[in-house]
Amino acid sequence: MFIEADYMKYCRYFQAQIDRSRIWFFTATLRSFEHLCFDRTLDKQKSIFEFFVPEENVQKFMGLMHWYQTHSYVSYVQELPNRLASPDSAL
Repeated sequence: MFIEADYMKYCRYFQAQIDRSRIWFFTATLRSFEHLCFDRTLDKQKSIFEFFVPEENVQKFMGLMHWYQTHSYVSYVQELPNRLASPDSAL
């Protein structure tokens, strides 16, 4: 049986800090790009989100993140090792 977490192990992994007052706009517009990435809040207090991005969507995702940064929706975005790639990791 296919489980989404299994698929996400093969995605590129990013984190970004989102301007708290603009999270509603950020999430609404990001999710309007169907199947671009899987996103979720990693740290609610610091407004840090994590993103699992399929390889074929990385360029589009980074273009969108650049737009968000230019308009002060995103403070930073960084690619990190995929935390689900480890066999003992969990969502």
